[in-house]
Amino acid sequence: MLNLYKALRNLWKKGSEEMERLEKERLIEWRRQPAVVRIERPTRLDRARALGYKAKQGFVVVRVRVRKGGKPRRLYERSGGRKPSSAGLLKFTARKSDRWIAEERAARKFPNLEVLNSYYVGEDGQYKWFEVILVDPHHPNIKADPHINWITSGKHRRRVFRGLTSAGKKSRGLRA
Repeated sequence: MLNLYKALRNLWKKGSEEMERLEKERLIEWRRQPAVVRIERPTRLDRARALGYKAKQGFVVVRVRVRKGGKPRRLYERSGGRKPSSAGLLKFTARKSDRWIAEERAARKFPNLEVLNSYYVGEDGQYKWFEVILVDPHHPNIKADPHINWITSGKHRRRVFRGLTSAGKKSRGLRA
């Protein structure tokens, strides 16, 4: 089984012609879908398994679309002759990574689930897509699994909004 995951990882790294064609087809399809979509199985099985995903009840995978680029500030609502160029509207970046933003959006869409982790799956000129692994802390299979039942305790509630996921810790400078 290790060789299968290694082969999958190498396919994503090298970028063969067939993989590029497949990615292009996927992106065309994903653009037409809503921003947050629950999917049957992970697109990158090797990455999902490495981050804690298991193909069992209680685990949910969601694909999230996030806009690329800077985050513009709103112009103040005042009358008067002020130049927009000096208003400080452009070239502002979010204090969070796109991956962390994707995790938060998934958590808002599925409030009964906890975010375990996430990974990158693709991008085009306008969007980035991430797959977020969610866990149902109330599911009996999750409560019975000693490797993941830590997430059922109350202190892990809404962990993504407190910056306790891997992407959140990295954005906060707690992980290299």
